[in-house]
Amino acid sequence: MNRILKAEEKSILAETELFAGIPLEEIPDILNRLDAVVKEYPKESVILHAGDSTRNLGVVLSGSVRMEENDIWGRRNIIGSAGVRETFAETYACAGKESLMVDVISSRQSRILFFPVNRILDVADSRLTFNLIQVLAGKNLHLTRKIRLITPKSLRERILAYLSLEARRQGRDSIELPFNRQQMADYLNADRSALSGELSRMKQEGLIDYRKNRFTLYVGEAF
Repeated sequence: MNRILKAEEKSILAETELFAGIPLEEIPDILNRLDAVVKEYPKESVILHAGDSTRNLGVVLSGSVRMEENDIWGRRNIIGSAGVRETFAETYACAGKESLMVDVISSRQSRILFFPVNRILDVADSRLTFNLIQVLAGKNLHLTRKIRLITPKSLRERILAYLSLEARRQGRDSIELPFNRQQMADYLNADRSALSGELSRMKQEGLIDYRKNRFTLYVGEAF
């Protein structure tokens, strides 16, 4: 645990939605007043456990994390992910003592900036407060989209909805997904072999091309 940011990490924070509009030179002082700390996590280590509570919001400085729900039978449902410049646990941090319903796990070796959400009010920075509201609103929209993704009955419809959403979010037809194949299956509430089979058929039909987690989408008849 430390309070020291690498030089490039200050620029990363300036590009986050949370610190939007805040001059780069003001960020170190704001972080100091927020009691912010940086922690490092090896790949596949648990950052936050389901059942715990947290008052800290996390910002990914390097690597990536995923949020997953595991039931007592060991079945996994991936709720979402956060990459560099993205935040996580903000909803739980704002909810106070509400227990986490998910585990937060480092998908890669990661450096995470943490600070208590209630310190934003103490710092009394209106820009930071407004940005946090926008972040929370964005996460609510993400959950709404997730519900829409797993609603279609056919696996192909769920795949197309997810790839279309990512293409719009990334602003291009060639995209990189944050999940490997098993994680993608868990995210879409699908069996891995069924997902792989459907992706192979879609590739043969000229709808998509892919290599590992990189996908290219082609305009065509999807159904």
